[in-house]
Amino acid sequence: MQVQLNPTGVLNLLSKLEVDLLQASSSTERYKLFRNCVLAVLNVGSHTDSSSEIYDKYQDFDVKLIARERGIKIELDTPPETAFVDGKIITGIHEHIFSVIRDLLFIYQRHEPTEDEQQITHMVFDMLRNASALPVNTDPNMIVCWGGHSISEIEYKYTKEVGYELGLRGLNICTGCGPGAMKGPMKGATIGHAKQRITSNRYLGLTEPSIIAAEPPNPIVNELVILPDIEKRLEAFVRTAHGIIIFPGGAGTAEELLYLLGILLHPDNQKQCLPVILTGPESSADYFKEICQFVEDTLGEEALSKFEVIVGDPKKVAVTLKQAMPKVREYRKSQGDAYYFNWTLKIEHQFQMPFDPTHENMANLNLSLDQNKEFLAADLRRAFSGIVAGNVKDEGIREIKKHGPYQLHGETTLMEKMDTLLQAFVEQGRMKLPGSKYTPCYVVNK
Repeated sequence: MQVQLNPTGVLNLLSKLEVDLLQASSSTERYKLFRNCVLAVLNVGSHTDSSSEIYDKYQDFDVKLIARERGIKIELDTPPETAFVDGKIITGIHEHIFSVIRDLLFIYQRHEPTEDEQQITHMVFDMLRNASALPVNTDPNMIVCWGGHSISEIEYKYTKEVGYELGLRGLNICTGCGPGAMKGPMKGATIGHAKQRITSNRYLGLTEPSIIAAEPPNPIVNELVILPDIEKRLEAFVRTAHGIIIFPGGAGTAEELLYLLGILLHPDNQKQCLPVILTGPESSADYFKEICQFVEDTLGEEALSKFEVIVGDPKKVAVTLKQAMPKVREYRKSQGDAYYFNWTLKIEHQFQMPFDPTHENMANLNLSLDQNKEFLAADLRRAFSGIVAGNVKDEGIREIKKHGPYQLHGETTLMEKMDTLLQAFVEQGRMKLPGSKYTPCYVVNK
């Protein structure tokens, strides 16, 4: 089956030069990345968290850009049938496909790779602005929700309840756009927004190319932005957030928390007004005890002061964040900062530079308690990021098959704490989707 699609969004109006540049981009080495991301978007609702499984299943799939004087068309060859209803592509999927073109082909032409901190932040801002994800003249109301793609049914229902309470209070939702704790808050918020007759509801999904196939955009996402790598994705989260909720999760959620704490521990961010709440049902209480203990043992009591834990009370979570929004507004106003993008947040170089989780790089991480807490947080974040890559990302899975599990080395005390936390994730089924057999992609050397 072959299907041609007309453009949507900003790609509706392109110059001849832009059309030529887009078509040229689609024939470069970036094409494989582009093709895989389009395939991932077409697989909304898939029940696998293995990128390689999706790529292997649809080896015959192809996508082409067709240049016209008035713009472009996209041609899909042998796309997944689940993306169509009565022969017509689902509207949300249609829009997301052109989000892929906008972010992977169009925006990349405007930015060269750089290690400059300001340039990296500008690129994140430019991509969000180009996607119309930074509305001006609106009060703070964007709540970023983090959490695992593999969570229990009780935990998933809880994320929906929290989303519902947030929606009732007119708060919008931003997540990593996948299943589990990324889908639940959005789904709950749709009901809360509907009850309040809110029609300007936003369900912003931020992802990156290597994770999108394992966690394709869930059906609720109505704004999709694909950042170049995990580090820029994380920066986009914290700069667009007016508040952050962290639900139970596995290695990826630990990575997000460590990234956030590493930034908030910077002296320049001591006065930042960014409420952070860790929450889940009563059955997840032990999970949060383990997380808090790990944070205290590695980053200290100051790191614990950067967030609040609320267990089993969705309404309290929503009320706490709603009451914090005027404070966020006043802080941004006092700093002369934008409500829609937190420019004053200091993000150091080590949190911005992409980390390639090769076996060598994973083995060489500085996992020692005897160092600056920010630097420790950065390398702990990289360690968990590598584990995520080995669990669900195509290139990571293939590297593990080829070279065996990652070898993590470090100070004995820290290694024991990491091993305890990771083993808890495994026993609680947080590393893979329920029903999937998990073989660790790492070895913690004590």
